[in-house]
Amino acid sequence: MFGLFVSRRLFFRYRDLAPQLVPLDYTNNPDVRLPYQLIGSMPELKDNPFRQRIAEVFSEDGEGNMSLNDFLDMFSVLSEMAPRDIKAYYAFKIYDFNNDDFICKSDLEKTLNKLTRNELSEDEVRMVCEKVLDEADLDNDGRLSLDDFQHMILRAPEFLRYNHSLYENHTVELCIGCLCFAF
Repeated sequence: MFGLFVSRRLFFRYRDLAPQLVPLDYTNNPDVRLPYQLIGSMPELKDNPFRQRIAEVFSEDGEGNMSLNDFLDMFSVLSEMAPRDIKAYYAFKIYDFNNDDFICKSDLEKTLNKLTRNELSEDEVRMVCEKVLDEADLDNDGRLSLDDFQHMILRAPEFLRYNHSLYENHTVELCIGCLCFAF
């Protein structure tokens, strides 16, 4: 977890989103949850195509409404200091849109469409999904498990950083990089 200074700074960042809802005194652990609309409008998330999904994954209620602890957890994982395995785990959860603990073809399609802002044709999306599954699905069951996903990331560790060349080339390596986009 973060140091005291960073946690304090994040507390005030959380409070600034809705000072009328968030008390200064948390000694009695108030049950405060900020709505997704406030969380999703933060500068850190507002341009991220996965902002709603990120909020859903990190919120205890699964709807994107965040408690202070949810908020701290999210920033902890999204920080550069977070361990690679933790980042991979949460990236996997974010891309698992149907919450079945696998990334299936439908999840990959949604991911690619979000990453490219729907600029790929259906054929391009289908081709990329097939290629990613062909390259990364170790047990050939037509979907990626967490182990498959982590193995894919180990093969392309440089893609754990944000990839700005999203539109330059649609190779398998780029698509794998895109899957690690937010982390």
